[in-house]
Amino acid sequence: RTIPLGVREVALQFVPAQGGGTEIKMLKAIGHLRTITRHRHLVIKHAFKVGIGFRGLFHDLSKYSPAEFIVGAKYYFGTKSPNEGERAEYGYSKAWLHHKGRNKHHYEHWVAYAINDPEHVIMGARMPRRYVAEMVMDRISASRTYLGDAYDNHQPLEYFLKSKPKLWFVHPQTKKELDGLLRILSDKGEDKALWYIKNVYLKKGKK
Repeated sequence: RTIPLGVREVALQFVPAQGGGTEIKMLKAIGHLRTITRHRHLVIKHAFKVGIGFRGLFHDLSKYSPAEFIVGAKYYFGTKSPNEGERAEYGYSKAWLHHKGRNKHHYEHWVAYAINDPEHVIMGARMPRRYVAEMVMDRISASRTYLGDAYDNHQPLEYFLKSKPKLWFVHPQTKKELDGLLRILSDKGEDKALWYIKNVYLKKGKK
């Protein structure tokens, strides 16, 4: 399995986020730490393969900050982002707002006031390609981490396509590039997708 779970760790996933004693809270914190660390290690591994190892080394470090880690441990599921738990309880996630403001591989980071746009007050700026590449690494690694043995190369694209019609705030070119890279992953496999990102995508256009 991607994240081996013992009997106690399986049981704690059924405890309400705000419930449980000290032992349960500790197990949730350990489970969250293992999850985010495994995810980071996968991103680092893939980032070096495509030539952006520096980006990989700094990937998601804010998740270890109190603003994000405490929330992550409290709402730990092991099968999906804990931010969903905080969002379900409060209607938004403070941890996510903290995270997307500090991590440039999220297209939400690039949302700003629109210029000369009569229909929108805000709109996304175009992402440099190195951050789009990191976003692909992030999506591959997140899917592998949460899905474990059930993962295949189609899932990152399928997840993106579910939300694509609603992503009006993402710069059209960024959306096009992400879609294209995820389709290569889905159709050609991981090795060819990583080769293309390193040898074609990152060698042309806006870096």
